[in-house]
Amino acid sequence: MNTENSKRNTVRWKICFVLNIIIIIFTIIGMYYMFLTDKDGGALTSKGIYNLKYFTVLSNIFCGGVAVAKIVSDIKGKTLPLIWKLLAATEVGVTFAVVAFFLQPAYPDLDMYKGGNLYYHLLEPLVAMTEFVILKTISERIPFKKTFLAIIPTAVYGFLYTGNIIINGKGEWPDTNDFYGFLNWGYGFGTLIFAGNVLVSWITALILLHFDKLIILKVPGSRGRNM
Repeated sequence: MNTENSKRNTVRWKICFVLNIIIIIFTIIGMYYMFLTDKDGGALTSKGIYNLKYFTVLSNIFCGGVAVAKIVSDIKGKTLPLIWKLLAATEVGVTFAVVAFFLQPAYPDLDMYKGGNLYYHLLEPLVAMTEFVILKTISERIPFKKTFLAIIPTAVYGFLYTGNIIINGKGEWPDTNDFYGFLNWGYGFGTLIFAGNVLVSWITALILLHFDKLIILKVPGSRGRNM
């Protein structure tokens, strides 16, 4: 049984290694679209460095950076704390969820899966979340209290986003500071949306952390190898 579990863990480790390479490739492709081309990138894009104002771009670049750190750690035979992979998968998971279940339905005339956003709103988040679910089955456990760390990036971004609007004003489209349109229904509802995003971050972290209990990846004794 131990030999069988060891083989399964090795296969999963190899899968995660490949998925991290894919995450890095998607990050680079997205950066190319966002920073180096003048092509129409669809909704929620700007030109060049101004794309760094979007949570989508920041979270996906962070995810790509963590993937690089994971591969380097694996090659050197060291262990990257699993919490970093949870944070990365959670933040791009929030991007995926907000676009798929709120922004795209709310603004159906806008194409939010065009150009770099195809990678940053859809492909990279899905790969990152899949990689974490697999990696978690062969890694150390993350204490419940650490799941609250997942809300920090979203909360900080929301604070800066709102603070910028309060200081510089909302502005008018296409130069509005409320480029996500969260305040289109007023500051009260916008505040609820921001709070909801923070909650979604935590829920996403919990789902990712316990998803293996719902699928066949859960194998007794599968934590035999630390990553």
